[in-house]
Amino acid sequence: MQNSGDGNCPFEFNFSPETFKVGDTVSYRVPAMGDFPFVAEIKAVYEDHIEIAGPDQPEKWMRATRESRPIVADDVALS
Repeated sequence: MQNSGDGNCPFEFNFSPETFKVGDTVSYRVPAMGDFPFVAEIKAVYEDHIEIAGPDQPEKWMRATRESRPIVADDVALS
């Protein structure tokens, strides 16, 4: 993620799973990549998970956990 040089992040993330809605931006993790942050937009919200897509592949929806920093399975994120 890049910033504007003033230390502020150019993204406004939703870290509250209770308020997730389509169109929100989230920071997600992939276990194989450690705690490295990735950015995605929520495409669908379900009671027990969400579906997200990254800005580089908006057509590739990925199932993610519904928590403050969602987790996407290695095989899904890295395929």
